[in-house]
Amino acid sequence: MSNVDYLCGKYIALDVDNPRHFQNLNFSYLSLLFSSLNIQIHLNMTTLKSGDSFPSDVVFQYIPWNEESGEITSCGIPINYNASQEWANKKVVLFSVPGAFTPTCSVNHVPGYIQNLPKLREKGADIVAVVAFNDPYVMSAWGKANGVRGDDILFLSDPDAKFSKNIGWADEASGRTGRYAIVIDHGKVSYAQIETEKGVVKKSGADAVLASL
Repeated sequence: MSNVDYLCGKYIALDVDNPRHFQNLNFSYLSLLFSSLNIQIHLNMTTLKSGDSFPSDVVFQYIPWNEESGEITSCGIPINYNASQEWANKKVVLFSVPGAFTPTCSVNHVPGYIQNLPKLREKGADIVAVVAFNDPYVMSAWGKANGVRGDDILFLSDPDAKFSKNIGWADEASGRTGRYAIVIDHGKVSYAQIETEKGVVKKSGADAVLASL
């Protein structure tokens, strides 16, 4: 698999699957050199696909829902949510959106999962969760604004879009989480799709996920 970049007036190609192309490179030196020349190297990142194991170090943040902090103006206390551990023996539907309280996410994406939650449960989903780059306070408020109570749908924060970046599914321009959906069945990915069109909810929507279960 070749990765083409533009270097000093010439196009260069690196075979990212061939370690011989990299074994003699001093990356610290190249990083300083390319930085001084305002040049970036873009390498294809590993994305999740069906059959892969879910990463073992995924930690999100969220604010657990409870009656005392059920009002949208109640802040609650954020805690770490170790998704890798919590989901190891469960069937999980995880969908990601670029941002809470944004038009497509609020009108087309989240409502589909709320409406189809009973069907998702019938298909064996133990956990349904939405993640975005917003902080846990915003995600908590967004869940309340959508009338979600308890742990019907977990509204998780992916700080700095770390998880999304690690799987290559963050938006490069904005640094936000991408729009995608992943199904994890007892630690194994059984479905993973990202939207390639802006403002479109197809492959990451509840209907597409239901069809995959």
